[in-house]
Amino acid sequence: MCGICGFIDGKQNAGAPEQGQSGGDRSGVSRREEGAREQVLEKMMEAIYHRGPDDGRRWMSETAAIGFRRLSIIDLEMSAQPMLNETGDKVLVFNGEIYNYKELRQELLEAGHQFKTQGDSEVLIHGYEEWGEQLPERLRGMFAFAIWDEKEQRLYAARDYFGIKPFFYTLSRDTFIFASEIKGILPHPSYEKKLNEEALEQYLSFQYSALEETFFQGIFQLKPGHFLIYERGGRPRTGRYFVPKLAPEAMKKSSQELETEWVERLDRTVAESVDAHMVADVEIGTFLSGGVDSALIAKEFSGSKAFTVGFDYGAEKFNEIPLARQLAEELKLEHSGKEITEEEFWEAVPKVLYHLDEPSGDPSAVALYFVAREAAKKVKVVVSGEGADEFFGGYRIYCEPNSLRRYQLLPGFLRRCIARLAARLPKIKGRSFLIRGSMPVEQRFIGNANLFTEQERKRLLKSPTGAVSPQKLLEADYEDTKGLDDASRMQYIDLLHWLPGDILQKADRMSMAHSLESRVPYLDREVFKTARELPAGYKQNGQISKYMFREMTRRHLPEASAARKKLGFPVPLETFLSSPMGAAALDKAFSSKAAEQYFDKEALEELRRGCGSGRGNTNRKVWAVYAFLTWHEVYFPERTAG
Repeated sequence: MCGICGFIDGKQNAGAPEQGQSGGDRSGVSRREEGAREQVLEKMMEAIYHRGPDDGRRWMSETAAIGFRRLSIIDLEMSAQPMLNETGDKVLVFNGEIYNYKELRQELLEAGHQFKTQGDSEVLIHGYEEWGEQLPERLRGMFAFAIWDEKEQRLYAARDYFGIKPFFYTLSRDTFIFASEIKGILPHPSYEKKLNEEALEQYLSFQYSALEETFFQGIFQLKPGHFLIYERGGRPRTGRYFVPKLAPEAMKKSSQELETEWVERLDRTVAESVDAHMVADVEIGTFLSGGVDSALIAKEFSGSKAFTVGFDYGAEKFNEIPLARQLAEELKLEHSGKEITEEEFWEAVPKVLYHLDEPSGDPSAVALYFVAREAAKKVKVVVSGEGADEFFGGYRIYCEPNSLRRYQLLPGFLRRCIARLAARLPKIKGRSFLIRGSMPVEQRFIGNANLFTEQERKRLLKSPTGAVSPQKLLEADYEDTKGLDDASRMQYIDLLHWLPGDILQKADRMSMAHSLESRVPYLDREVFKTARELPAGYKQNGQISKYMFREMTRRHLPEASAARKKLGFPVPLETFLSSPMGAAALDKAFSSKAAEQYFDKEALEELRRGCGSGRGNTNRKVWAVYAFLTWHEVYFPERTAG
């Protein structure tokens, strides 16, 4: 696990090669220009130091400057980067882990390539020489890498199938700049920091940065399953090499026979993936909650240390430490539990948002920050349960089509009439059911988080950008799912957006904030090959989510763990927002210059008055606005202070 960064200068004679490194003719380039480029690269590398505190190196030529921060996991003494090929004209920087690198290494050796290291990085540079742009399709792992071809003046980059590892880039003033995190781009003098207000508008609905262009104007994220090509002097172009399309099998055999087959298949697939993710030359720990996903990982992995956090608050649902400790004892694991106080929570929020790069309306990122901090005290690598819900249908919202099935037998015009009548009613039980049941899935589901409607966010924003509706934004993705059942269509939307935008963004940034590598065995290409074919009825059975996965876990876990409802990382948001500390935090944020600049004062005050006890969705809306304002203070302090 590492941090990568670099820039390609589009101007002629932009700089000079570093002493002793490959590069072109240094004539006509002053030592001052060379030193200035080195300083810029060093600042970029320093901004992502936390991603790789073990080592930091750079490579420079007349046109390219490439930096690397290393967190040593495999081949500790070798595999230094930036890494050159045999002829010295191709340079690699790589963030992630390749779990099938030994098989690929053997294949490349047989093809005549020579290796100097025993790690996984060198497989990429020789693999690119051998297979070119087809390289990502051969990889099993999590990765974001860039290969600069000095001879061709061409950069090739790729990001893994599901978006586990990040890659950001911009073309600014003829300079192409890239980094593992946005903060690694910001020190470059060619980039002028500006807020992308369209990203803010979509964020209010999705709870995360939902666009390809980030909150920083002109800085883009390379989407999961995509590659990028930049030829010096041109414009970057991207393409797609992987689409996580679902193809659930029809249930043709007898129920019992088919269930047994699928339990066996899931069991083999998950166990093999966990085993593949154990490749490391350092100790591996695991995150452990009271839920089924992390519990199964903890049962299957080869390490001995488990880590859990909870909140110093009375309700059991906010503190999974006792459940996790009990499970750890049964699995004979060394368990560490940390209770987060309210004071710690509020103090951590600016740090969390700094490391996230962009605003997030998901307060569980704070909990993840603390569990990663605890784990980093004892290990350098953890395994975690992200992805099981997206692969196996674990979110309770995926059961909604089952609830609506009978109601949707009514003619559409009749349901729309009922919905219009229901909309005039006070917010009573059943009202939402009648309204949502009148809509097709494309209109009612934009992902696991659905905060402000298009109309609500327009009223809240002082100057709406005219951004398209969330439904319009997802229109093409829904087109890809025609013919699938509604739950599978919802699942596909989450695989493309919610998973990389929320779940994996916080998983990567919160772990790397503490120089901790987080591996996710469920988010594996071989696991997906199985999960994509899982029959729809085996994902949601009535109101039971992740049905067949739970049946499989009963082989390995106590019944209480296998049957436990999903909680996620629950945060006592309702209590924290209404406490004196919460009130003070909201007062400060909502009275800032940024609040005045971006939000309608009356609408903001109305929103604030609506939060409190029993108002879950409103509390989440308030938190999302607060998170943006706090993030703005971190990254735009010159425009935030009151």
